[in-house]
Amino acid sequence: MSGLRKKLSKALLFLLILLLIALVATAWRLASRKAAALRDFPPEGQFITVDGHPVHYLQMGEGPDLVLLHGASGNIRDFTFALAPELARHYRVTLFDRPGLGHTPRLAARGVSIRDQAALLSGAAVKLGLEAPVVVGQSFGGAVAAAWAVHFPDRLSALVSLAGATHPWEGPDSPLNRALAHPLVGPVISNLAAAWVPDSYVRAQIAQTFRPQGDPDGYADHIGAELVLRPRSLRANAQQRIDLREELRVQSALYPTLKLPVEILHGTADTTVGLEIHSLPLSREVAEAHLTRLPGIGHMPQHVARTQVIAAIDRAAARAGLR
Repeated sequence: MSGLRKKLSKALLFLLILLLIALVATAWRLASRKAAALRDFPPEGQFITVDGHPVHYLQMGEGPDLVLLHGASGNIRDFTFALAPELARHYRVTLFDRPGLGHTPRLAARGVSIRDQAALLSGAAVKLGLEAPVVVGQSFGGAVAAAWAVHFPDRLSALVSLAGATHPWEGPDSPLNRALAHPLVGPVISNLAAAWVPDSYVRAQIAQTFRPQGDPDGYADHIGAELVLRPRSLRANAQQRIDLREELRVQSALYPTLKLPVEILHGTADTTVGLEIHSLPLSREVAEAHLTRLPGIGHMPQHVARTQVIAAIDRAAARAGLR
């Protein structure tokens, strides 16, 4: 028995040593990756404080005010890749990192609604002196832009939804997002993922988002996906996505109250946010809505259908009397 106990003790000691090595390696890799993300993708703009909370924003151009809100897992770099500089020829473009993503800290660990995000970002717009901007939201940003219009209608002049998530949908939540959003399991999984998820997986996810089109050359290097791989951003992103469906179930009932011009663009080949589930109902519920279907286009029209996107923004600005 004493020999067996010695073998078990040695085995347990060996396992503890392996666990310690794994913990040290994970901590080192996590710290290294976080530092590299901040070094390689520092804030492109400035910060403004709203009710004590910092908001990262970038402004460019002159003209009527235009706000761009990015989607899930993203940041303002999604727009600075191509669309924002082009729009800046005719507009004063303001880009915000949504809370928990990019360089805007999360508002709280849990319970942050799209209305909370809209309150923060519309408050930042007011403090920056934006005069009733046209607000453009893509994907999850479309949900926040719609919340801005529903709850703070005096803080914008028109709404543009690009493949926007606006209505509840059927089906299960992503198991990964569910795990990341869990208060106990989430911190463990987010730290492991932030340390060990390979770059090849990240690039594959970017490519998946663009299908059936391909992501533009240089986009994956520009977007700074490493920023969302930080543990707190992973958890904030997952929590927002898990909460979104029920929030939209409530919010969508308020769309008939909207009186402002609304331009909606959605690709017919979008399998991430379905046109029939989101944009088509929105177009029927808002009296001043105009829907443009983009045949064969996937989830990223701001990159693969920029001409149509800019035309829709111009129409919204003209309908709002800004051009």
